[in-house]
Amino acid sequence: MGKTILSVLSHALENPGVWGVWSVLGLAFVLANLPFLLERAPFASRFRFFSSGNKAFGWRFLALVLLYFAIGIYAAVLEWNAYGSVYRQGWEFYVTTFCLFLVFAFPGFVYCALWHNKRRRAEEDVT
Repeated sequence: MGKTILSVLSHALENPGVWGVWSVLGLAFVLANLPFLLERAPFASRFRFFSSGNKAFGWRFLALVLLYFAIGIYAAVLEWNAYGSVYRQGWEFYVTTFCLFLVFAFPGFVYCALWHNKRRRAEEDVT
């Protein structure tokens, strides 16, 4: 599966167009759900502050913002390859795309905050 994703992304970089749009949307969906699917912060074992096991919502939101910028850089590279320059955007564009990124993150949020915690609490009540 890893080779398939990498081949699609490299094909999108070589031939931007329809593949570029779909790769940005697909990658944005995966990256938006990533902070909610990973329970520990990356490199958590090296820092005592992060070693509690569960990430607070603030850390998840920070990860969402950083991943939003990562997908924005990927989209800018695609646009540069396709058109030779990156079009300037106003603040409205960034607010709209960030809201779309938050909508993409909703399934991960539901899994993490509502479904997974409900199941965990049910297991604690049984024991």
